[in-house]
Amino acid sequence: MMDLFAAMLPPDIGVGLFVMMLSASFIASFITISFGIGGGAVLLAVLATLLPPTVLLPVHGLVQVGSNLGRAVTLFRHVSWKDLPGFTIGSLAGASLGGVLFVSIPPALIQIGIGAFIIWSVFAYPPAWMRRWSVLTGGISSFLTMFFGATGPFVATYTKALGLDRHGYVATHGALMTVQHLLKTFVFGFLGFAFGPWIGAILLMIGAGLAGTLLGRLVLNRIAESYFRHALNILLLLIALRLIWTGAMALQG
Repeated sequence: MMDLFAAMLPPDIGVGLFVMMLSASFIASFITISFGIGGGAVLLAVLATLLPPTVLLPVHGLVQVGSNLGRAVTLFRHVSWKDLPGFTIGSLAGASLGGVLFVSIPPALIQIGIGAFIIWSVFAYPPAWMRRWSVLTGGISSFLTMFFGATGPFVATYTKALGLDRHGYVATHGALMTVQHLLKTFVFGFLGFAFGPWIGAILLMIGAGLAGTLLGRLVLNRIAESYFRHALNILLLLIALRLIWTGAMALQG
């Protein structure tokens, strides 16, 4: 068993660090299904300290495909399917354009812009265009995810504008993010990233994320609707402030 586990370790990653990666995947999925947002950013932050930059976004993206798909399947009957087609079309265009330009736009500027937008969306009613023009929302968020990685807060703003209950919000957000991360993974593969050496590690991280999802669902079923909304806004604000701080520090060198 240990030999099989060792064979699935990522390149140049020891057992201790990989256990940290598995733990981060579990905690990230638990946070996301419990409070609706935040897990992707948490996982990205942890992996950024463990993986080289050239590996970070592709691996994070594929792990997030499994994590978000697990959330959408777990809450399948609550997904707002009518909101997926337009978002998917826009995401395809955005991810394709982002794949062409992802080396030319400073990620720090994108982080600051997303953070500022999230803060505005928490204190103001989400703009009507995010609800009406799902194609545009999918395009912008998928374009940004090629540079930044975890655009869950941006998509959360769109999902929030749909006016769903907490189960519908979590399920639909999971389905939308599955589409976005899957398209991003295809683009990174097209650009030449070799997923092969990482497949075993990615599958184990997806499994850890699924365990976090199943445990977090118990919290979601018991949390009050008003508390869920407050927790969601607090998490959005914390993530936004972190994005702005990280972007500002990067710009200062």
